[in-house]
Amino acid sequence: MDWQGQKLAEHLLQIFLIAFAITAFIVGYSLASFQLMLAVYAGGVVLTSLMIIPNWPWFNKHPLKWLEPGEAEKYPKPVKEKEGAAGGGTKKKGWAQDGFREYFR
Repeated sequence: MDWQGQKLAEHLLQIFLIAFAITAFIVGYSLASFQLMLAVYAGGVVLTSLMIIPNWPWFNKHPLKWLEPGEAEKYPKPVKEKEGAAGGGTKKKGWAQDGFREYFR
């Protein structure tokens, strides 16, 4: 599933769950049955899960283009410099390094 597919899946999930919640409330209220309301909503959750969880083809319309292994080796990862040598500043210690008692006296 690509990034656009994840966004589409999230939107569909929200729309379907809200629609089934409203439908379940209306059915349960009109028939005065809490059990039927829960059954309608549970059926909606199952149906929504079957539509959203599998990796359907319509979630893969925008595939990512990956670099070839040889192409990736041309661009090495950047190396971070040490803070003490380059920055010249001192790092503040937190309560775990400084001691628990000094912070709570």
